Amino acid sequence: MNPKVSIIMGSTSDLKVMEKACEFLNDMEIPFEVNALSAHRTPDAVETFAKNAASRGIEVIIAAAGMAAALPGVVAASTSLPVIGVPIKGMLDGLDSLLSIVQMPPGIPVATVGVNGSLNAAILAAQMIALSDSEVKQKVLEYKAGLGSKIEKANRELAEIKYAFKTN
Repeated sequence: MNPKVSIIMGSTSDLKVMEKACEFLNDMEIPFEVNALSAHRTPDAVETFAKNAASRGIEVIIAAAGMAAALPGVVAASTSLPVIGVPIKGMLDGLDSLLSIVQMPPGIPVATVGVNGSLNAAILAAQMIALSDSEVKQKVLEYKAGLGSKIEKANRELAEIKYAFKTN
């Protein structure tokens, strides 16, 4: 089994946030890999990783980083694959990471999700893969349909809660 998605993070301390992405990809049966690579501490390894990702069958890269959050941009500079940045909450409640990732120069795009938004990053990666994989597309459609069902169920449960002045 060869990975289609690569999840990379600047430090293994980011794994707590990235577990939601791992769980989602696992549930969707999309092969993925997880690695720790640092744009600042292992820059040569990051560049080698990014340049070789496509030839290894990777279709999407999810790159998580906190503080200076250079990893997603450094990866995007060395690959033509789509890169999804996940800003990790740290200093400044993650605003520093978010701004570092979204302010990429022209020609080096990084799709960016919300702070600690690894689940959304995995969903976006699945949607990208679904463009050319009908099995993944069906799983994404089922997942999305399930989201609506959860809200409908929650609304029915809310209707059962009684208050003297509640009108619905």
